[in-house]
Amino acid sequence: MRKIIAATFVSLDGVMQAPGGPEEDPVGGFKFGGWTFHYFDEVTGAAMDEMFSKPFALLLGRRTYDIFAAYWPYQKDPIADAFNPATKYVATHRPDSLIWQNTQSLGPDIVATLRRLKQEDGPDLLIQGSGNLIQTLLANGLIDEIRLMIFPLLLGKGKRLFGDGAMPAAFKLVKSQASSTGVIMATYERSGEIKLGSFVQGQPSEAELERRKNWK
Repeated sequence: MRKIIAATFVSLDGVMQAPGGPEEDPVGGFKFGGWTFHYFDEVTGAAMDEMFSKPFALLLGRRTYDIFAAYWPYQKDPIADAFNPATKYVATHRPDSLIWQNTQSLGPDIVATLRRLKQEDGPDLLIQGSGNLIQTLLANGLIDEIRLMIFPLLLGKGKRLFGDGAMPAAFKLVKSQASSTGVIMATYERSGEIKLGSFVQGQPSEAELERRKNWK
């Protein structure tokens, strides 16, 4: 069974828009494109190398596909060497315009296609960018692993990793590391349902009972 892995750069306030450069995604008047650049060091570089060291297929939303397809086929470096031959699955309403090698559309029912792909043999499905697609997958409980690079800055406005539509689920931290520049790299795997409890001891006070009644 294949896993769907979301690997994402994110700010402390949850923004994931345009980490790579000013012209990457200025939609909505976003002014901080390229916010990850000055935080990379040997540790973050090694984490990136490790991420792409195993076979994978790319899982992309249409905006991220367009950004990647206009850039990576024209580069010669280790990431390009991994991305270009990989199979690319793209969420798009315009399948006829997919021109990057080894690219195919997820079709009209993205969720059904991904449920089928997960059951097949093959490399894991690695999401890069693709915020809108991530929202769809979170809403349907399809992401098995989340790999975050959390950067020590606040961006305010911008496209965010987590919206309000995610299916509730528990995750467990399986790996963590910090870079010399303050980037926290954390890998979380799905870990069943959310377990509830309470720190309240004994019988609630009359004031507490009144508060509960008023807050319903």
